[in-house]
Amino acid sequence: MKTIHTSRYDILIAEHTGMCFGVRQAIETTQEVLKTGPATILGQLAHNPIVKSNLASRGARNGELAGSDAPTKRVIITAHGASDRDRKRWHDAGYEVTDTTCPLVKVAHRKLAKVVADGYQPVIIGKEGHVEVCGLQGDFPNARIILHPDDIAEIPNVNRIGIISQTTQPIDRVRALVAEVRRQRPEIEVVYFDTVCHPTKDRQSSLHELCQASELVFAIGGKNSNNTAQLARTARRLGCRAHHIESQEEIQKKWLEGITKIGLTAGTSTLDRSLDAVAAYLQTLAQSKAGLNQVRQTL
Repeated sequence: MKTIHTSRYDILIAEHTGMCFGVRQAIETTQEVLKTGPATILGQLAHNPIVKSNLASRGARNGELAGSDAPTKRVIITAHGASDRDRKRWHDAGYEVTDTTCPLVKVAHRKLAKVVADGYQPVIIGKEGHVEVCGLQGDFPNARIILHPDDIAEIPNVNRIGIISQTTQPIDRVRALVAEVRRQRPEIEVVYFDTVCHPTKDRQSSLHELCQASELVFAIGGKNSNNTAQLARTARRLGCRAHHIESQEEIQKKWLEGITKIGLTAGTSTLDRSLDAVAAYLQTLAQSKAGLNQVRQTL
């Protein structure tokens, strides 16, 4: 954990935070595609307004994965993935398809296919309507989606259940739901494949450490970033005051009154410079309050 000391408060930065390799790889691939002309991104490549604006300036157009046409003949599938059915549909319609699906999302697709091939009723732990979950369910429409214990009642009465998870779900929630399925259905066989990705687990583990040392936490990321919202919710559950912010401009000075330890974390679509800007702003506030000329930074 990185610590920035000021005379007013310490700023603590989570060890694992910010943009994951899957999103970073998707952005880099898209930038390469755009070098040779415009292309349409089928959905949001990253839940990040800065990234969206940057790609638009390079020729990226907006489209929908579930749509039937696009303003360019080249289309890009986002890191969240897509069903084979949608991928084939765009290809058969004559579009040149670039697939930037995160390798760890592909693992979840393979595990779900194995569950189905082995004869289990497929169950996905995830958020209904989330693009990754829609992609997982797209090839297996009989898969049931659960996110809360009450959802378990929607799983058909079968002899065998196979469970996978959306890659960005909190691992504690996933394990608790799997245990609850087994508790509610003790007479049936339940298999579970852990498809929560390692970057997500690392960020969640780092958040627990951050919350042990902080009184106030800022989770930095796009307002429509589900995993950033989860970071803020988890921080509150762990006993910290927490705010989900997109930029330092949203910080209200009254939030900082009486605070001596401020924790910073960021979602998997958040640029490093966004977190750095928040840290720099908090340092500036401390300097202006205390009249300091310099802030000491240590690791």
